[in-house]
Parts: sequence; structure tokens; C-alpha cells
Amino acid sequence: MSGVWVFKNGVYHLEAEAFARRKVLVHLPTGQVVSSYSSLEQILSELGWERYYGGDPDRFQFHKQSSIDLITLPRDFARFNSIHMYDIVIKNPNIFHVRDQ
Repeated sequence: MSGVWVFKNGVYHLEAEAFARRKVLVHLPTGQVVSSYSSLEQILSELGWERYYGGDPDRFQFHKQSSIDLITLPRDFARFNSIHMYDIVIKNPNIFHVRDQ
């Protein structure tokens, strides 16, 4: 169970709503929410990322010739979560942003 424990009136209780909101990945230059791997792959390829096929068949991986960075994503977009989004943001500064849905 995830959430935040809050101490109020002498009692601790769990506020699960704090983390219940789903996150989305936003492509800043266009303002578009990334809603599929095909749109994400197109944006990443424009930024110099290439699809890497030598890894785990249950994952999508992208790498850049000019760096040692590797972006690893679950093959099922439904399992694409904020951890994966922040990984993309860190490796592509000023291009992507994570926000609440």
C-alpha cells in the first residue's frame, strides 16, 4: 500500500490519495502527452536515440551513439510508469516533463 503517513490529533493515518494520481510524460516542444510507444519512439529517434534490439525481449531499449545512456522500458505500455518517465526526463533535459494526469 502506498501513500503518506500523517500524524493528526495524536493518531497516524495513511493518506493514499497523495500518490493515487497517475503521471503522464509531456513532450515540451509540442505540449503533447506521450500516449504510445510509437509516438515516443518517433520523438526519441528525432533526438538521436536508436532502438537497441540486443536485450531482453520483454523490454524496449534505446541508446545514443554519443553516450553510454540506455533507456529501458517495459514492452507493455500499460506498465510504463513514473520511474520510466523520469529516466527519460533525466536523459533528455528540457525536452520532456512529468506531470499529474
